Amino acid sequence: MSSSVLDTLYSIILDRMSNKKEGSYTVKLLEKGKSYIARKVGEEATEVIVASLSEGRERFISEVADLIYHLFVLMAVEGVKPEDVYEELKRRMK
Repeated sequence: MSSSVLDTLYSIILDRMSNKKEGSYTVKLLEKGKSYIARKVGEEATEVIVASLSEGRERFISEVADLIYHLFVLMAVEGVKPEDVYEELKRRMK
């Protein structure tokens, strides 16, 4: 996955924060608040673990995508940009 895909995803999430598109799952998540979104991140992380242990590669990929999406929604709520995370990862590679 290139960072441009992640940046595009984050931009869409930010757009949904300011332009409440009717029927958008992202808008529904945002309306439920940070606590709910954080729980969804935990739920998705658990699903990644389960998929990695017993559900095959395709299911694992699907669950990782779900986790990344929910993490990005939580990051947006926290005001953390993907670049912030990229910089932290670069810092750790030294």
